[in-house]
Amino acid sequence: MGMGRFVFVLLVFSCCSSSRFADAYDPMDPNGDITIDWDFQSLDVKAANTYTVMVSIHNRQLYRHIERPGWRLSWSWAGKEVIWDTRGAEATEQGECSRVGGGSRPHCCQKRPVMVDLPPGTPFNQQVANCCRGGVLSSLTQNNLTSTAAFQMVVGEYAAARDGGGKEPEMPWGFDIGVPGYSCSNATKVPPTRSKVDRNRHVQVLLTWRVTCSYSQYREAGVQSCCVSLSTFYSSGIVPCPRCSCGCQGSPTSPQCVSGGEPAPPPPAGGGDDDDEPAAPLVRCSEHMCPIRVHWHVKVNYRRYWRVKVTVSNYNLVRNYSDWNLVLQHPNLRSLTQLFSFNYKPLVEYGTYNDTGMFWGIRYYNEMLLQDGNVQTEMILEKSEGEFTFSGGWAFPRRVYFDGHECVMPPADQYPALPNGAAATRGQSSLAAGACMVLLSFLALV
Repeated sequence: MGMGRFVFVLLVFSCCSSSRFADAYDPMDPNGDITIDWDFQSLDVKAANTYTVMVSIHNRQLYRHIERPGWRLSWSWAGKEVIWDTRGAEATEQGECSRVGGGSRPHCCQKRPVMVDLPPGTPFNQQVANCCRGGVLSSLTQNNLTSTAAFQMVVGEYAAARDGGGKEPEMPWGFDIGVPGYSCSNATKVPPTRSKVDRNRHVQVLLTWRVTCSYSQYREAGVQSCCVSLSTFYSSGIVPCPRCSCGCQGSPTSPQCVSGGEPAPPPPAGGGDDDDEPAAPLVRCSEHMCPIRVHWHVKVNYRRYWRVKVTVSNYNLVRNYSDWNLVLQHPNLRSLTQLFSFNYKPLVEYGTYNDTGMFWGIRYYNEMLLQDGNVQTEMILEKSEGEFTFSGGWAFPRRVYFDGHECVMPPADQYPALPNGAAATRGQSSLAAGACMVLLSFLALV
């Protein structure tokens, strides 16, 4: 009885393995997160409960990055703290500071401050290392030098003189990085880290607090943002993106669209990439209504190799995608031998097995995907002996991500079939499904 139930549960798990299991776990980047460190550079608790802290935001995700309008880090103070001064970032609101005595006024008196990165070109005397990129964080794979942001604060308690001081700062709570899809943990005390002073010198900080923010697509509001279409050299038909992948035309959740013959509208006055809020999508009208379409075309079949062309099209008429990236999952990527026009790095997370690769643009060439434009590549893959086949949809990707968002794939039964091979494929699928049902019925009686 016990063994039969175990086998039954295992079989059900295997049959359902394609379903989406929850929350923040990402099988393509299981260790990815955004880590925020508060490193105390000075700590004067005896005199006035003031301290200087360097806040560093590390994007440890392999392929997800933070685009404009960038991160907006907020938290709630545990006590009566105020921010006296900052470098590398600024609070969006000063707040009510009349309760603070003395001649000088603090930078921010909000109980819940919101800090934003300074823009490029900020005067040097207002900068710290890794600041001033407008809140943009690169993914770890694309550029580990720009995947970190930082700012410095001088913090004190305005009631310190009355309370007497002499206590260690209380940890803030309720952290939020201000990017859809992310949730942050509470701060925890960790062994003090090292702080880099210059090119050659590091110093030990006095105290370090750490916050971890993780991403989940289920937390991110909104509809899908990309879809996949397929074609092959052996079939004249094109499998389009599924209808209404990103909303049905005219529905409340669908982006506004412009018909194919109409010109793109001019950008709004004062708009652009520097706005605090990104422009609402305005796309070319299509059946899928997605801002991004990824097209996978099986182009050529050689004796030992096969060739694939991938095209990423931007249907969004009001947005350029800077530092875009594409993640593809396919079992033959471990045999990729040549790639054109894109950068590539395998995402190896499970020993030597690699079926997932990350692609992105070449600097000063196609690192930006322009409005109503496209970028494309071709790749040559060596045929895996005993595994390669054009039947059963094997030649098509298992999953596709654009800028960290999973794209909608066509249904498997619509994939291009080999000439005169569709019936055999359906027969094999029906046979496998029938065997699975018979086995389930048998084990249920055990």
